[in-house]
Amino acid sequence: MSISITCTSLFFAWPDGTPVFEGLDTSFGPGRTGLVGVNGSGKSTLLKLIAGRLAPADGAVRVAGEVGYLPQNVTLDTALRVDEALGIAERRTALHAIEAGDVAEEHFETVDDDWDVEERALAALGELGLGHVGLDRTVGEVSGGESVLLRLAALLLRRPDVLLLDEPTNNLDLYARRRLYAAVESWPGVLVVVSHDRELLDLVDQIADLRSGRITWYGGNLTAYEEALAVEQEAAERMVRVAESDLRRQKRELTEAQVALARRKRYGQKMYDTKREPRAVMKLRKRSAQESAGKYRVMHEGKVAEARERLDDAVEAVRDDDEIRVDLPYTAVPPGRAVLTLRDLELRYGARVGGFDLHGPERIALIGRNGAGKTTLLRTVAGELEPVAGEATAHVPLRFLPQRLDVLDGELTVAGNVARFAPGATHNRIRARLARFLFRGARADQQASTLSGGERFRAALAALMLAEPAPQLLMLDEPTNNLDMASVRQLTTALESYEGALIVASHDMPFLQSIGVTRWLLMEGGDLREITSGAVGYPA
Repeated sequence: MSISITCTSLFFAWPDGTPVFEGLDTSFGPGRTGLVGVNGSGKSTLLKLIAGRLAPADGAVRVAGEVGYLPQNVTLDTALRVDEALGIAERRTALHAIEAGDVAEEHFETVDDDWDVEERALAALGELGLGHVGLDRTVGEVSGGESVLLRLAALLLRRPDVLLLDEPTNNLDLYARRRLYAAVESWPGVLVVVSHDRELLDLVDQIADLRSGRITWYGGNLTAYEEALAVEQEAAERMVRVAESDLRRQKRELTEAQVALARRKRYGQKMYDTKREPRAVMKLRKRSAQESAGKYRVMHEGKVAEARERLDDAVEAVRDDDEIRVDLPYTAVPPGRAVLTLRDLELRYGARVGGFDLHGPERIALIGRNGAGKTTLLRTVAGELEPVAGEATAHVPLRFLPQRLDVLDGELTVAGNVARFAPGATHNRIRARLARFLFRGARADQQASTLSGGERFRAALAALMLAEPAPQLLMLDEPTNNLDMASVRQLTTALESYEGALIVASHDMPFLQSIGVTRWLLMEGGDLREITSGAVGYPA
């Protein structure tokens, strides 16, 4: 098989000097590859280097063919028409001019041989569930999830040889995700996808595991990778136990050798003191014993050093991903306490909530299709939007973590951002608390603008959770966007130890089912209604 992407001796570091890659050599061939790794390992950076959005400090990236790239955060000008976003506006205009009788040569040059451009565009939109979006509508008329699919449709129309997708299911509802899965499954060329979406990663042909600046390859999909990794980790932990046992044995043999040599030395000294042998013989015997003792000691010390090195290598092979800890005081809400009241609430863009009450440490899952009004509801409760009518009353301190994580000031450090929300907290207290969110030492001094998607989420969550007063109602909008699977587990652990009330808007059903949701609310057709857990799979 021909190699389509080749990275040779790739070096890249952030402007502050933080290294990302130091001599990375790897290649991606035909088929679907899932690029996985912990947040901050450089997955998005590698895609940007391949796409030409970033330039390496040294080394080279070579790509055979045209590259299509879907970034993690898709931003489209809301004033653009859909055909402009798809990149077909000029050909479409020229085609319409020819159909109207204008036979100017430049129109034919613009159309080239793409006479069915409109049909192909509408077919691409239809495949992604955007058949209702006309080519003359503006991007501002579609939802955030639909704009992601619109960008993907533009890539499909270009038919690139290499397709790079960075967290493509972010902001997509379950309907849209299934459209994306179908497009990925039928992709004929080279595809590299970064995602935390298990269902998407189970469609790939191989997994590239990026860790500590190096890639390890695993054949098969995510499930096969996890099974192989579990076997590897079991073997690695077994090797640690063997190496620890060997180190103890070598230390014991060294101690025994030192005791034996000490006894021999005392015996020789006694013979010398009592002058039982000629002096020359005793000196020769003493020198020989010292040389033998030195060699013996060096030999055993070498064995101990080798055993310690084997233990270090064995420990290095064991993955030990830290977990977030959120054992914070003052966030607990007693059962029955009024937390939130919504009455005859009419939101912008037409959604309505007749009546809703939240009491005690309940955990609410807010679900619904893209554009149904979930984010608008959360922003209204948070006080960021005024309701058209009705009232939303929070009875406890609340904090809202939006999809865009724009609660952080990119110019400030992680510690500086937390200090904004907790101005009364001491420097030492802030750093001690940040360590629980895995920002230790110099990491707490890292500028927010340099953080990866997952690190940025952790920093934003830390800023809100450590705020004063402590939040007793926490509202999260699509919190697993940009998070790798390790970070999703960390977030789940963090929310397990949070004792306040929780409202989470998400399309990530495995995540919602893992955090102990007590009530499910569906936003559909402009109305909010409660559904049973058995009806959660609302998209057929």
